[in-house]
Amino acid sequence: MNHNQVALFARPEFNLMPREKMEYVGVSALSNEELLAIILGSGCHDCDVFELARRLSQFLSTETSVPTLASLKRIRGLGKVKAAQILACLELSGRFILSDKAIPVSVPEDVLSRVSYMKYESQEHLVVISLNSANYIIRVHELTTGLVNQTPVHPREAFALAIEDRAVSVIFVHNHPSGSLEPSSEDMSITRILCASGKILQIPVLDHIIIGKSGFTSICRCCPEIFESSFSK
Repeated sequence: MNHNQVALFARPEFNLMPREKMEYVGVSALSNEELLAIILGSGCHDCDVFELARRLSQFLSTETSVPTLASLKRIRGLGKVKAAQILACLELSGRFILSDKAIPVSVPEDVLSRVSYMKYESQEHLVVISLNSANYIIRVHELTTGLVNQTPVHPREAFALAIEDRAVSVIFVHNHPSGSLEPSSEDMSITRILCASGKILQIPVLDHIIIGKSGFTSICRCCPEIFESSFSK
């Protein structure tokens, strides 16, 4: 499928269900809720599968390790069978993917698989990726969802979750719904502010990556002088 076809099927008016969306534009285009909806298969007596997936996504986004069956069952609408399905998926991903194949982040390309879904979004999203002392990813947090061409953020919110993670460094990523990979003046301004804030907090910003449908841009590669630390230091 070419880029024009991908863009066509990704348009909101097509209103594809998650399985159809996966077939036409690939699994990376699905949101967390859509992926969970596929695993869950159906909802419960008081909510549909998408609402149940939203509740589950909210719960998982606050977890720092694989949850227990008991904690999953406390999610309203998630019974023992569905909780077991989710727990099995999480455990398998740890055994087959994360445990043996996780690698430290050394170049911008190393984080793209975790945020590739952003290139299909119709609004700007900003995420922060927290890293430990060995440059392994701790977590990926969505900070803001903005308008078509802007997503404001305050340094206080930008670093709050990284501090909770006890991150040693961070990487910021946002998407350009227009498809342009050129950093705007606003992008450069917020990058400077975030880097200055990270220096004060002693949580250096390693990069600010812009994602579009045709690829990505590393602001650190373009303007390394802005950053106190980088992948190469």
